[in-house]
Amino acid sequence: MKGLLSAFACAILILSICSVSGCKQQAGVEPGKPSASKSVTEEPKRSMAVISEDATALLAKINESLSAVSEVVKPSVVNISTTTTVSMKETPFGDFFNDPFLRKFFGDQSNPHGGKKKYKTSALGSGVIVTADGYILTNNHVVQNVDEIKVILQDKREFAGKLIGTDPQTDLAIVKVKTGGLPAIKIGDSGKLKVGELVIAVGNPFALGNTITMGIVSAVGRSHVGIADYEDFIQTDAAINPGNSGGALVNIRAELVGINTAIFSTSGGNVGIGFAIPASMAQKVMESIIKHGKVVRGWLGVSIQDLTPELIKHFNIKEGKGALIADVVKGGPAEKAGFMRGDLITAFDGEPVEDATSLRNMVAGRTPGKTVTVKIIREGKEISLSCVLGELPKTSVTQKAEYGNVMEGIYVQDITPEIRRGLLIPDKVTGVIVTNIDEESAAYEALKQNDVILEVNRKSIFNVKDYETLVKRIKPEDSVLLLVYRTGGFIYVTINP
Repeated sequence: MKGLLSAFACAILILSICSVSGCKQQAGVEPGKPSASKSVTEEPKRSMAVISEDATALLAKINESLSAVSEVVKPSVVNISTTTTVSMKETPFGDFFNDPFLRKFFGDQSNPHGGKKKYKTSALGSGVIVTADGYILTNNHVVQNVDEIKVILQDKREFAGKLIGTDPQTDLAIVKVKTGGLPAIKIGDSGKLKVGELVIAVGNPFALGNTITMGIVSAVGRSHVGIADYEDFIQTDAAINPGNSGGALVNIRAELVGINTAIFSTSGGNVGIGFAIPASMAQKVMESIIKHGKVVRGWLGVSIQDLTPELIKHFNIKEGKGALIADVVKGGPAEKAGFMRGDLITAFDGEPVEDATSLRNMVAGRTPGKTVTVKIIREGKEISLSCVLGELPKTSVTQKAEYGNVMEGIYVQDITPEIRRGLLIPDKVTGVIVTNIDEESAAYEALKQNDVILEVNRKSIFNVKDYETLVKRIKPEDSVLLLVYRTGGFIYVTINP
């Protein structure tokens, strides 16, 4: 295939030479004859550039090769259709004021004595068959909080999909269908991808058939995009159209190298910047979910940050790359191994560390219990430390619609050291932090994002487990009293049914 691409470049050169030769022939003067001035009304003669048979044959061969790759991949890419039940408050005007546009002008015109109407909404996405017995990779945002999943194959067969597990931190999910003999895609080595390589994006967004776009790898290792917690994206200019989320990004050997995730756009349309999760990361997440029922990640027990010119100056660091340790978790693996605040991590388990994001991805990709060698710079001296990785503590949010009371629709998680420092939460404040509230939740007006819930009905909580235990005891008709820490102060909040 590399030879084919080289020949493709040669063909372009041949076409250019042909075009230049044609121009020279037109502009030249026949030897031995004086040039005659042309009338201003006389149109110049045009010569047609000739495409050689070799060039045509070469382009046809490339066209045939790309078509062959597409034909191999298409059966492995499926459409995922989801159905979700949502609740909206009834108003004396029916559905008129439930329109989001009108609510901006008239506010919430809900009838205080009215109930809630339930509606079913549907959405479409794509997925990739990764095993012949029915495991399918897709994006978490395609199947998050849905009631039903329907998988439609390229041959129009339909199956009910079962959600095996999700990983919001990488925006990946695993769906299973009950059938066998499926056309599983071959998984390639995304770590070997290079900028400039040809890639093909394949999706099945509207169950009408596959959509295929071609482009090149624009960049690898993209982070700080704001899509997921663990980011190591492949950037491509292959158009990733709406509904293609969860589809396949493949190389010229028809191997899966990425799961299409998002586009960067200010208008919603393609502008030549798309992102895909590397297949190596997706495979690790999938294997962990299937084997353990969750994603198991390594944990070093440090808070890290990128270097800046100011930090380099103050710490007298000669290295321009690495991850600076801002804090060491008490009792964690790093503290036991002898790490200290101010250490600069330059290599992890034999791999160079570029920045905080690369180190975070490296640690998460290792198995808990593994012994790794970490190189650090401390006070200008290079030191090697041996560390046994722990398992990353669970910090996932609570699930939606499991309580059947006024606390339904509230998402919370444990307060990590990073969250505590980032939001300036005092050490004496313990509890769970609110990450999101559904608009239809009874707590939507009472709570805010980043509120810390310390007490539920006058009983203290210290983590998500305590929170769930108390919330499950609340009856549907009960109101709830919460003690909340918000923007530097404490307040009591009541939530009524």
